[in-house]
Amino acid sequence: MIYIIFIVFAILSYIVQQMLKSRFEKYSQVPMPYGLTGKDIAERMLRENGITHVSVTHTPGTLTDHYNPTTQTINLSDAVYNSCSIAAAAVAAHETGHALQHAKSYAPLKMRSSLVPVVNFAASWMQWVLLIGILTIESFPQIMLVGIILFGMTTLFSIITLPVEINASQRALAWLNTAGITNTQTHPMAKDALKWAAYTYVVAALSSLATLVYYIFMFMGRNDD
Repeated sequence: MIYIIFIVFAILSYIVQQMLKSRFEKYSQVPMPYGLTGKDIAERMLRENGITHVSVTHTPGTLTDHYNPTTQTINLSDAVYNSCSIAAAAVAAHETGHALQHAKSYAPLKMRSSLVPVVNFAASWMQWVLLIGILTIESFPQIMLVGIILFGMTTLFSIITLPVEINASQRALAWLNTAGITNTQTHPMAKDALKWAAYTYVVAALSSLATLVYYIFMFMGRNDD
């Protein structure tokens, strides 16, 4: 049964990724008025929200856009930084939404940021600990339990990420609308692009949760005949 669940989530993840890629490519062909680039959008959104200490920089790659709370930088990818499309505007505004969260001490973002060191440690060791735990589950079940705890931390991180990403998109869409960046034709496009981006986090969180439950049942049923 668990293998069927894994296959289902793998298929869902693939479908969502392909839909996101398709939407991004489609809306990348829709130009923004006044030639506003992703960089322009991010800088304007920061300025209009009174944030002056965050800088907008370029990062290589595709869909590698992110906000770094440590360096307080909005890092926009090749297809966003210099692009004048509705897709670039949506992504740039979304990442700027994270900067707004940081500036306003948005609780889920603070919680996620505090978990980063723990999650980095857990991600480095959990697969090895779980593997050893599975092999020695009858003689040393404590190792499996440690692996489950480590995996649980990464699952918690995935779940906390959901409200952070959804809220950033809500902030982005609200600003794009009130600032007059999008109109009745382009606003649904921006909303659709960010919706599919959010789905990737939903699938990842559900997949991680399902895997965690599987390991828990394995641990609890170790003495079953």
